Amino acid sequence: MTKDEFETLLIRGAFDVDPTVGALTPPIYQTVTYKQFELGVEQKFDYSRSANPTRAVLERRFALLEEGKFGFAFASGMAAITSLIYLFGSGDEILVPSDLYGGTLRVLDAQFKNFGVTWRIADTTDIPSLERAFSPNTKAIILETPTNPILRVSDIAEVSRVAHAHGAIVITDNTFLTPYFQRPLTFGADIVVHSATKYIGGHNDALAGLVVVSDEELAERILMIQKSIGGVLSPFDSYLLLRGLKTLALRMDRETASALAIAKHLSQHSGVDRVYYPGLESDPGYELNSRQASGAGGLLSFDLGEKYDIKKFVSSLEFFTLAESLGSVESMACHPATMSHASLSPEIRASMGISDRLIRLAVGLEGLPSLINDLDRAFEAAK
Repeated sequence: MTKDEFETLLIRGAFDVDPTVGALTPPIYQTVTYKQFELGVEQKFDYSRSANPTRAVLERRFALLEEGKFGFAFASGMAAITSLIYLFGSGDEILVPSDLYGGTLRVLDAQFKNFGVTWRIADTTDIPSLERAFSPNTKAIILETPTNPILRVSDIAEVSRVAHAHGAIVITDNTFLTPYFQRPLTFGADIVVHSATKYIGGHNDALAGLVVVSDEELAERILMIQKSIGGVLSPFDSYLLLRGLKTLALRMDRETASALAIAKHLSQHSGVDRVYYPGLESDPGYELNSRQASGAGGLLSFDLGEKYDIKKFVSSLEFFTLAESLGSVESMACHPATMSHASLSPEIRASMGISDRLIRLAVGLEGLPSLINDLDRAFEAAK
């Protein structure tokens, strides 16, 4: 798909105008149930937990954007990933990268272990090591590329090849890069999942999760889980995501350009021990990310130097708001050890490479000079 085709789908995909009144925006069908016009005859919409016209437009449009066939919208990113884990049962094992999102690890460790679904860390950036990690019980890999929050890059095509050779499927979290920059299904992944709360919505006003697949049998299983569990996206939040999608390309281009400039600035700062950003040519994941994605995204992390007081640093930030999320028009800073990954033990965090001095920055749409000056002021205050 060309950039032009993608940008057109953001606006026109799966909906052009409403045929009844000519509205350019999909109507918000804020209804729970629907009149059934003939006894015993199945119709597309009967109850909004199963399907809703507003949600259906979002699901079809997003499937087109990911170059998949079937889309599913959930009430949050965690509702989406949790629903996908219900694809597995007692005795099944899932492999995960070392610095997987803390919420995904939490639901695996605290909830699904009660049902006999187990997980193990595997190095998805090292294919020979990944090959050795498989066991007869391994049924899936949950892949993030780049990962959260170290931004390690994995080869989606190679990971998919190895997984399929062992009879496992690949679930790729594409939250950070979005389909604007990366489309994992085209590299062999089986399922794409998003916390659409982030870049897809883009305005910090809607919790949502999105899933896309191409395999019809897999789609039927996910649809049954979605209907059964019921963690579906509301009509109004579906509308908010459709609105956010219209500016996705513009936002991602601007935020990525600013993130690269900030990453370069931090990499030259004496107060920074290391910068993690696959858009830097010095980053270990730069070449691979450049091959499978057309951009590096608006997220970066760095280790603050030992001589700086980390509490003073984050409290001195003005335009980077200390907050858990990312992907919005507002810039945010996160301290993973006490925020996004706080529920994990220090030992697990250490195994992931998450130090107590790691700071993650989500770059928004504020002016670039304002953001760089904000960081510089925080460095001065934290000395």
